[in-house]
Amino acid sequence: MLQISNLTKKFGSVSVLKGIDLNVNKGEVVSIIGPSGTGKSTLLRCINYLEEPTSGSITIDNLCITPENQTKKKLYEFRRKTAMIFQDHSLFENKTVLENITLPLTVACGFSKSDAKEKAMAILKSIGLEKECNQYPCTLSGGQQQRVGIGRAIAIEPKVMLFDEPTSALDPSLINEVLELIRSLAERHFTMIIVTHEMNFARQVSDKVIFLNHGVIVESGTPEQIFLNPQCEETRMFINSFLRRKNF
Repeated sequence: MLQISNLTKKFGSVSVLKGIDLNVNKGEVVSIIGPSGTGKSTLLRCINYLEEPTSGSITIDNLCITPENQTKKKLYEFRRKTAMIFQDHSLFENKTVLENITLPLTVACGFSKSDAKEKAMAILKSIGLEKECNQYPCTLSGGQQQRVGIGRAIAIEPKVMLFDEPTSALDPSLINEVLELIRSLAERHFTMIIVTHEMNFARQVSDKVIFLNHGVIVESGTPEQIFLNPQCEETRMFINSFLRRKNF
């Protein structure tokens, strides 16, 4: 489904990603954990070319792109295979909840307005926001806004969903509703890569967990391997910082 080979990213003379290799199978949930400022969000942004990598290749659903072979057409086709869910929701504030979901369907996917509305309403019903369809984002809670963002991503049926710390901007009381929605997507076998600081959630929902530090994948494995029996000292120290948290 997704193959990343020797991916690097530099900002000037600073190397943020240093030769990332990663394979994600269809239907897998991969969580990326690690200290702040170690390249986790940059990796997600490179996967869908919001940031152009310095070198390396990314293949999604047999479409391979590199800094050398990209064209405008190829980049458009490539980006349609992913959907990014940001920390700050990134909704269109001047459009209703319904319009936020129908817009990519009509503009990017070629849906008629009526078909887009029908599909959007079905999605809103599935995420518990059908009654809010005509409201504007500013009237919703942060958790509701993030659920709209996830609904918009679901609508375009991406091959891979990319979550960049989807709960970091939410009040603690709102985090669970977003995590439960992501959990339901995992149960439906959506392919997802999730950058998160929610260690309990990563442990429970992931098929694979990656510990990223200083732009390098230090260790990867099942949640049991990473959280209960880490092999690298860097991973062990990072995990130990969470062990005193309740219910971890």
